[in-house]
Amino acid sequence: MKQISPQPVEIGGVRLHLSQPHEIAGEWIGQQEILKQLLACWLVVDEKDLPLTPRLVGTPGIGKTALGVAGARARKQELYIYQCTADTRPEDLLVTPVLAESGKIAYHASPLVTAMIRGGVCLLDEGNRMNEKSWASLAPLLDHRRYVESIVAGITIPAHADFRCAVTMNQDDSTYEIPDYILSRLQPTLQLGFPNRRDELAILQYHLPFAEAEMLAMTVDFLQQSHELNLDFSPRDGINLLRYAIKRLAQTPGHPVQKDRAWREALERCLGDDALDLQSLAERRNRTLGGSAVPLGLGDFFFSPEDPLHPDQEDDDEDDDFV
Repeated sequence: MKQISPQPVEIGGVRLHLSQPHEIAGEWIGQQEILKQLLACWLVVDEKDLPLTPRLVGTPGIGKTALGVAGARARKQELYIYQCTADTRPEDLLVTPVLAESGKIAYHASPLVTAMIRGGVCLLDEGNRMNEKSWASLAPLLDHRRYVESIVAGITIPAHADFRCAVTMNQDDSTYEIPDYILSRLQPTLQLGFPNRRDELAILQYHLPFAEAEMLAMTVDFLQQSHELNLDFSPRDGINLLRYAIKRLAQTPGHPVQKDRAWREALERCLGDDALDLQSLAERRNRTLGGSAVPLGLGDFFFSPEDPLHPDQEDDDEDDDFV
């Protein structure tokens, strides 16, 4: 079904072409408390009250975007998603000039500005990938002023009273560090945890209703074990590896013995060789993070541990003299 773009609007004498809302199917499964917390952020309890702009934090693939979608659906509002990147510019976030067929400049409102104008919900996805200059352009939107200024179009755009916003952030190395004056505007932090076994099974069944029970159980067992070991394999990882395993099985129908092989191949191809032994992977990562690892000295960069010239070897020899 072809989407119909919203009608252009005029602000400050400038005609703005609006973005299309996202039509994303799906439902939020389990973890109802975090959904309630998000909806609480977006409540307004008094005429002088203002909605909050929370950070949705968690590992990649855990469902941060799905949570935002569920929040917009619960409020029966249009949803707009802006994908933040390291090279996002302020004009990308706000209003972009485009050369029209007539040779004139046409101004296109971003998903964020469209949500502001139409009173929708905007998710700023992967917000910790965006540079400070772009974040600075949003500072007045994220406090009591609730507006943005487009230098390109030369207009100030106020936010509709129903406009709501949230920012998703992955818990990994970000390209830029978000400045404190922006973080103070992105409150509170809502932390998404991994689903329990029942919810994780329901999530896989929802996305892959054609998957066999045995394959579903293998995948859920793997994911739950990884959660217990504090590894970052997510429901999205489970969906992808199970989808690939099912496709491989479809190439050799009627061979039930192949199920385990297909699943293990999918695990290796999707998540890497290390995922075949979760316990060893967890131990290696703990050592990398400084669990029980011995700090490297300067000698480690020049000599192998067995080299007689290694400083530790010399210390050992000295100790032997006193035995």
